[in-house]
Formats: sequence, C-alpha cells, structure tokens
Amino acid sequence: MNEILEFRHAVPDGVLAAGLLRDEEENARRQTLESYEILDSVPEKSYNDIARLAAYICGAPVALISFFEGDRQWVKARYSAGAYAEKMLELPRPGALEGQMHLPGQVLQVPDITTDKRFAGYAPVQSGPKLRFFAAVPLYAPAGAMLGSLAVMDRRARQLSPEQCMALETLAGQVMELLEMRRTLVGLSKANARLGQQNVTDALTGIPNRRAYDQKLVEEVARAKRTGAPLSLLLVDVDNFKQYNDNFGHPAGDSALQSLARALMSSLRPYDFLARYGGEEFVIILPSTDLSDAIVVAERVRGLVAASEFPHRKFTISIGVSRLDPEAGARALVQAADNGLYRAKASGRNKVLMGKLNEASPAGSATP
Repeated sequence: MNEILEFRHAVPDGVLAAGLLRDEEENARRQTLESYEILDSVPEKSYNDIARLAAYICGAPVALISFFEGDRQWVKARYSAGAYAEKMLELPRPGALEGQMHLPGQVLQVPDITTDKRFAGYAPVQSGPKLRFFAAVPLYAPAGAMLGSLAVMDRRARQLSPEQCMALETLAGQVMELLEMRRTLVGLSKANARLGQQNVTDALTGIPNRRAYDQKLVEEVARAKRTGAPLSLLLVDVDNFKQYNDNFGHPAGDSALQSLARALMSSLRPYDFLARYGGEEFVIILPSTDLSDAIVVAERVRGLVAASEFPHRKFTISIGVSRLDPEAGARALVQAADNGLYRAKASGRNKVLMGKLNEASPAGSATP
C-alpha cells in the first residue's frame, strides 16, 4: 500500500539546521523525482518484493522504500509483519539524519532511537509497539540527488551484521535500477506519444491530417448509426490555387495554406473536426449536424475566408456538403460531398453546393 507519512518530531535547532537541505538541493530532488514519475504512482510488485526481501534478510518486522518531497515521506513499498501488520505507523523520516546520509549506498544505523539524541523529542502518535532500531540506505540518483531511502526498522534495539548491511546496500542499488528503467520507459512513452501525434498531424498546417480524418470519420459514422444523430461533411477546395503557386511560388503557397487553416479553424464550433484532406483540399466533419445546419456552417466558413487577408491576394473557396445516409455509409457520404464540390467549382467557384450520390464527379476525384 502506498502511504504519505507526516512527521511530528522536534529536534534541537542545531540538528534541525544541519538536517535541512538547501533550496537548490530540494529543487534538484523534486525535478529528478518528476523525471521518474514515481511519486503517487500505483503499487508495483517489483518494489514490494524488494521491501519484503530487505525485511527478511535483516530480520526486521518493517521495511520501507520511500521518497522524500518537501515535508512528506511518500512510501512506494512497505512490508510489515507481526504487531506492525496492517497498522499505519508514525515513522521517523530521517530528516535530522539526512546530513549524515551523504555516502551513496552506505547504511546508516540507529541502534536505539529512544537513546539517540538525534531523535530527542520524537513521539509517535499511534499507540502500539514502538520502534527502536532504524537502519537506512539512501537512494541516490546518478546525477547526485538523494531521492529517499530503503529502510528497515524493529522494536528491539540492535544492529545489522556486516553481511546484512551489504545485502541492504545491494537491494538499494536494485531500487535505483528499477527507477532508471522506469525513467527509460517514461521517456519512450513520451517519445511514442509525440510520434503518434506527428503521425496524425499535418506537418505544414499543424491541423489533423488525412490519417486522423479517416479515423475520426469511422468513429463519427459509427456514433451516428448507434445514436441516430445526424452527421454532415464539408469538402473544401481553394479556388485557383495552382495559379497562386505559379505566380508567387510554392513557399508563398505554403504560407497561404497555413493562414487558411487558421481561418477555417477559427470559424468552426468546438466539436467540429477540421483536417487537411490533401493538397489545397480540407475536410470538415460536423457531428450532430443536419444538412440545413451544415449549409449554414459552410456559408459562414466560405464568407469568412473570402473576407480574410492572405499574402499577396485574397482567396475564395468552394465547398461540397453532404449528410450521412446510415444505409449507404461513409463512402457514400464522402462521394456525395465530392460531387457537390465538383459542381461548386464547375459553376463558377466561391460557392456552397449540396452533393448527391448519383451525380457525376470528375475522373480521379478523391474517395475513401
């Protein structure tokens, strides 16, 4: 079970001052712990097994793997047996001892807490068996920040044997190996997330690409069929864009497409979905939108683009509109919008026209 322990113990001013970490050290620890994403994580068998093994080797009823953050000691793994089983313990964070836990891998032992002046004033709140023996190995990150400790405790005053100390140091090293593996996995996960985002994002405009659109369309068609809600589609094409590229060059055309994507995005509702369909074509999925409302949205988009300023000259767009027929499916939805777009361009451009499935579209027009 993961726990957060708070500490209620008084120490002399000199010991307290010696035990406090400098602000920069605390910041370094916090940043390192964040890189591992270990704080407040769920229990994990690998850490629990190490705690159990530490208790067994050291003949102790309590073992903890804990990490320090500010004034709290967060317990990642705990093993407790006998009178300590299933009890929430008031355990000492070795705050007064941190100044002495300066050698990575070296065991710090307190044979008897009740007679050690460093624990003067320590008073557990919980009733029941009191802790007397305490031993801990600091957990140091490769960069040098002390993150926490692997500790064992007992109700008897005692000491560890040299062999037990060596075993505890070895187990502390295993904890750090687990943490480093965790950081590697965290890094891979973030890299995969970035890669996944890149795979569904158009590199030029920053909006979703054709792959993202294909996935979204499947989802929205399935939802519309399941719920009976309407679903409409807009296919958008920039009028005379080849002429623009020929006159001003492809870099200017790229810049114009970026500006157009921003303009289209600003004209849509939060739940609409805009993607780059290919070249100078864009597609807009309109969930829960009937044909009449889709035409209103399309006219608003067309008018906003026509009124916007772009590099070198203004643009107009042509838009084909269609509504999902649940019996016909996604392919027919796109084909109908494509037919409407063809008619809008053929009849003078800068228009919004509804497409029908049985209309002829130009050879080579895009269909899913």
